[in-house]
Amino acid sequence: MPDPISWAFSWPYFIAALVFGYLLGSIPFGLLLTKFAGLGDIRNIGSGNIGTTNVLRTGNKGLAALTLLGDMLKGTAAYLIAYRYYGPDMAVTAGFGAFLGHLFPVWLRFKGGKGVATYLGILLALNWQAAIAFAVIWIAVAAVTRFSSLSALTASLATPLLLAFYFREPQASELMALLSVLLWIKHAGNIKRLLSGTESRIGSKG
Repeated sequence: MPDPISWAFSWPYFIAALVFGYLLGSIPFGLLLTKFAGLGDIRNIGSGNIGTTNVLRTGNKGLAALTLLGDMLKGTAAYLIAYRYYGPDMAVTAGFGAFLGHLFPVWLRFKGGKGVATYLGILLALNWQAAIAFAVIWIAVAAVTRFSSLSALTASLATPLLLAFYFREPQASELMALLSVLLWIKHAGNIKRLLSGTESRIGSKG
């Protein structure tokens, strides 16, 4: 815990990093890309989510790929820019802000995506090897089950454990554990549908 003098000096920077990350993370790439492509409001399609999986339900794989890339890179950029200018603590704060921005964007009345791509983007900035492990787990579960939600839940459960016990990076593990909790909360509806057998599979159209 920083002493009072240090905290009094540094808290404005933490707030600035959080706000910077939040604003970057709140850019709704899925919504913007589908509107520019003339596909209407993605929130009126499928699950109503603005993320990659729902964009894929439009049948446009290119837009889905661009959405994935955009949502990933805003998390990566928030972390790396803050790290470049203010160091690791501010980078963690900015990364957390980017994740909150994606989940709860002010422009969309705080109704955003579920955070998987942004989660992966932040993880990529923290530890690219862990990001590859996340992707491998996601792909493996998706290949077997065809459930995007289950793939994300499984990979996000494994990630903090890998960071803590394999890569020996406790600060990164703590951040990703917090993001995993938020990701699971945002997937509450998916979890209920998985348990009831009504969850949509990858590739199903809205």
